[in-house]
Amino acid sequence: MRNPVLLLVGVLTLVVATTASAAVVEHTFNVQNLTVTRLCNRQLIVAVNGSFPGPRIRVREGDTLIVHVHNKSPYNLTVHWHGVFQKLSCWADGPNMITQCPILPGNKYTYKFKISGQEGTLWWHAHVSWLRATVHGALIIRPKSGHKYPFPKPHREVTIILGEWWNANVMDVEDEAVTSGGLPNISDAFTINGWPGDLYPCSQNHMYKLKVEPGKTYLLRIVNTALNGQLFYKIANHNLTVVAVDAAYTKPYVSNIIMIAPGQTVDALLVADQDIGSYYMAASPYSTSVGIPYDNTTTRGVVVYDGAPPIATPLMPTLPAFNDTATAYKFSSSLNGLKDGPHWAQVPKNVDYKMFVTVGLGFTPCEANRTCLGPKGTKLSASMNNQSFVPPKRMSLLQAFYSNVDGIYTTDFPAKPPIEFDYTNATINNYNPAFLFAPKVTKVTKLKFNSTVEMMLQNTAIIGVENHPMHLHGSNFHVLAQGFGNYNPSKHREMFNLVDPQIRNTIGVPAGGWAVIRFTADNPGVWIMHCHLDSHLTYGLGTVFMVENGPTPETTLPLPPVDLPNC
Repeated sequence: MRNPVLLLVGVLTLVVATTASAAVVEHTFNVQNLTVTRLCNRQLIVAVNGSFPGPRIRVREGDTLIVHVHNKSPYNLTVHWHGVFQKLSCWADGPNMITQCPILPGNKYTYKFKISGQEGTLWWHAHVSWLRATVHGALIIRPKSGHKYPFPKPHREVTIILGEWWNANVMDVEDEAVTSGGLPNISDAFTINGWPGDLYPCSQNHMYKLKVEPGKTYLLRIVNTALNGQLFYKIANHNLTVVAVDAAYTKPYVSNIIMIAPGQTVDALLVADQDIGSYYMAASPYSTSVGIPYDNTTTRGVVVYDGAPPIATPLMPTLPAFNDTATAYKFSSSLNGLKDGPHWAQVPKNVDYKMFVTVGLGFTPCEANRTCLGPKGTKLSASMNNQSFVPPKRMSLLQAFYSNVDGIYTTDFPAKPPIEFDYTNATINNYNPAFLFAPKVTKVTKLKFNSTVEMMLQNTAIIGVENHPMHLHGSNFHVLAQGFGNYNPSKHREMFNLVDPQIRNTIGVPAGGWAVIRFTADNPGVWIMHCHLDSHLTYGLGTVFMVENGPTPETTLPLPPVDLPNC
């Protein structure tokens, strides 16, 4: 029989070692106005701690993150920790009026949560209106001490934040669109780490520069923080090896180009294996909507090898056409999860709840005695299954769910479209009022704890054919399959990858196509799924899942924080 004293010592040693490997990481965010110069203009923006982009947060898997947010801006504010699971910390997720009421100007709130079961690149951003255009930053999760990456250790890690810039107050841009019912004004530039690059006016010296040593390997942590811009990213004469997306490891995938939608992250290895010189990195838009204006400009930075001549002209990469869906789809559909790698999650085999959900644009009638700038005098709208989501106004959905308050929401979000139609046929859809006008509602789906959901996301051709980046809060999902046209279960289920599909929190549903995802609802709370094109979320392209408590205290949503903002 084992010595019980020695056994107890062993257990205590394990507990101490486990505790010692985790840390409490604490930050303070002062959110306030900042004047910066871009594109020949001095522009007032809202920023965190006087920097744009905002502070980069570094943690290790298992750490607890505490962020004290002081709202010194003139706007309501919340902060979302994009992609963080928030296991039993739904109160800290951050979407406005979903899990909390906003932090009012002059007020503060502390976010506290543990980061577990994930490694890689995530990010944080404001989740009220369009503030995230300038209120955002990277959230880097490294393995626990003593644990390694599932790829050779890079010489250095480099954060690449792709963004979007307006020569205007972005809150005014959004307000004008909402008031008029028309499209928002397009951005004036894209940016790399806050800098537009030398193709824009007055920007010769406003360009990001990455210095590299020949033969060394660099881990690029790429984040697309743009509000509405899906982007191709490329470095002249260099391949990139993708090793993770959305903080989930992938099989190494070599490509000379990356397509990244708003909300997504990509970790890729760059080897400085070319001749000593300078090479542009560039990002340009991917857009598929015919007749809808978009920012057709290119941002670029430069990769400079040690020893490169200072006056050398960098080599420019050849970028795809703005509507190159084939290239976008090839990249997005070629990724596979790193089966049995760190934090790998098997595909759940049994499905408890199936959903067929259409996503797309539509119209809302113009109010009486108003002039609206949407098509045919209407206002633009967006919907899922012909339900255009509207958040509550007097109480957050999470508070209403937790406290069993009636009258805030209904639990009858449909699991399929109210009408079946030829979803990707623009000729038919653009003239049928049954498809064009969706009611404004606060409908949700209630899920049993630990149930498995399979959701088929079907793009529609109403108004235009677009790639919609759909982001799920509170959980990752497996991407089982994706394709073009109308989803046909008898044919397309044969495409399902149930062995090593990519794992994401944001999926770009192909333009004029579909994607099938599967996830387990094992995190009690209220979780929104929405399009990460901010103009579309403003128009109502979202829905909400309410996950019930599990059978034990360890699977029960805790009490709300005492300093949670009131509405």
